[in-house]
Amino acid sequence: MKKLFLFVIIASLVFALNACEKSTETLQTATINDFNPLVVGKYITYQLDSIVYTNFGVNKETRTYQVKYLVEAQITDNLGRPAYRIIRFIRKTASNPWASDATFMATNTGNGLEFLENNMRFTKLRTPIRDFYSWKGNSFLDTYAINSDIKYMDDWDYVYDSVNMPIKVGTFTLDSTIRVDQRDEVIGNPTDPTSYAEINYGMEKYAKHIGLVYRRFFHSEWQPPTPGQGGRFVDGSYGITLTMIDHN
Repeated sequence: MKKLFLFVIIASLVFALNACEKSTETLQTATINDFNPLVVGKYITYQLDSIVYTNFGVNKETRTYQVKYLVEAQITDNLGRPAYRIIRFIRKTASNPWASDATFMATNTGNGLEFLENNMRFTKLRTPIRDFYSWKGNSFLDTYAINSDIKYMDDWDYVYDSVNMPIKVGTFTLDSTIRVDQRDEVIGNPTDPTSYAEINYGMEKYAKHIGLVYRRFFHSEWQPPTPGQGGRFVDGSYGITLTMIDHN
């Protein structure tokens, strides 16, 4: 009886180890293209919720739009690598016509996804795609120049979390997704209007065979009141949330 019990324990351990090895192998062989396919004609449409500060940084407003990211053409980037031009279209509601308002570039380097936006290059994804793997996603950004207005983006660690997990985004139930945590930082006390405070947050989710399905980014700097001037959010404070509502 003891021998049978020992055999069952050993068999269970061997099975568990094999399962772990297969799981690890699956995660490590996932490619950038699996979670961000770049094909001419592919598009994803999002609801865009944009946070802006008006009245010289006193009032906070949320404005809602629809945006469509369309892979428009295959091109070559400035390093001679194959890349894709992505056109963004925007409209207020579904009853309004689309109007193009921005152009981006995406390059799948094989072990990373570089995304060029507003002349800023980000490394959005890296391999291996597995939980807790991290990289410097903003390493191409100039955060050191005296006149840089993106110093707050310096030295961000992008980290995979919840790899290969099912989630619900809007009306979509997605079987296999990855989450990229970029930043979750609070400086000072945002609830105290008499002191300086800063918030930096970034997070994205990608679905297998679709691409980016959710994005949240927020940056704010609060300057407390000074003699002759009230408290305010400084220029450059803003936030966006992208939630997928359609794709092909």
